[in-house]
Amino acid sequence: MRPEGRTQAAIEILDLVIEAARDQGPSADVIIADYFRARRYAGSKDRRAVREIVYDCIRVLGERPASGRAAILGARPDLTDHFTGVGVAPATLSPEDEPAAPGLAPAWIVERLGDAADPSLLSRAPIDLRVNALKACREELMGLGTPIHDLPYGLTGAPEDIAQRAEYRGGLVEIQDSGSQRITQMAAARPGMTVIDLCAGAGGKTLALAADMRNEGLLIASDSDRRRLGNVVPRAERAGASIIETRLLDPGEETGALADLTGRADLVLVDAPCSGTGTWRRNPEARWRLTPDRLSRLVSLQERLLAVAASLVRPGGALVYAVCSLLPEEGEAQLRRFSENGFLLAEKKTLHPRTDGCDGFFIARFEKAC
Repeated sequence: MRPEGRTQAAIEILDLVIEAARDQGPSADVIIADYFRARRYAGSKDRRAVREIVYDCIRVLGERPASGRAAILGARPDLTDHFTGVGVAPATLSPEDEPAAPGLAPAWIVERLGDAADPSLLSRAPIDLRVNALKACREELMGLGTPIHDLPYGLTGAPEDIAQRAEYRGGLVEIQDSGSQRITQMAAARPGMTVIDLCAGAGGKTLALAADMRNEGLLIASDSDRRRLGNVVPRAERAGASIIETRLLDPGEETGALADLTGRADLVLVDAPCSGTGTWRRNPEARWRLTPDRLSRLVSLQERLLAVAASLVRPGGALVYAVCSLLPEEGEAQLRRFSENGFLLAEKKTLHPRTDGCDGFFIARFEKAC
């Protein structure tokens, strides 16, 4: 592809990303993969260059741009000389072409973030690993990254091809942000416990809990997303985690599906669906997807899931609530509401890329009186 063709390809992909962000469609990664799957003539250098342009635009532009052309003009003005209209080049510029404005995020989100609004939210994220204690110790795998001092199983700066390496395929390590590792560290699961990972997703934290439990006890991984939950079993087999039982939940019917565990759990982890404001380093287009209405629905869902989780905890047990968000509505405000339900706050922590080198999280541990 000629440089002008790469710019045109980036414009076309950005148009699709903008549309998907508006309509809650597929992620930018999926859109890029689909785009080039239909254009086999594009070589690896072309794909890499176009991807770089697309993500440069996504990271630089806070507000969702009107179009791919506006995105390029606002974020990559160095490419404007490609707008010649010749061959595969973008059409020539006209007075109607308005460049999109650079920024951290949509103004309403920046206002809610307050002091947490910081350029580090869009910094490049390293690849963090969690060493699987069921199969290995960190000292054996030091060649894969640098130890994270406060995480006994954490490594950072792993190679980009880690998913193709024998250590990963053999289940010795999992790719997991150090912030997520700190969630399970606060959960403090132990052998013999009954533990419920209420919003397990694809099971990353479930596997960490199983390792902390040394494969002794009962560990329930539940979620309402059939596709993501379906990944738990093969991942558990690879990791050698034998105590995990999966349960598919119907939204709004979680209590019934888990009725046999009411008041029995030593620990319930609620890594709740959220705005994802703490994960912009990995998913920068999430800034363009969030709306006040969507945030309000997420806050209501979090509150309901906390109530479900509370009913499962035995006297003397613990509940850990986490969101990969730095918005107060999803963190401190939820904490205040839940603290009125008879649980005592034992610990809370806010993680930020600027200070902790990981994704942004709010984590709180509650304990139920005996």
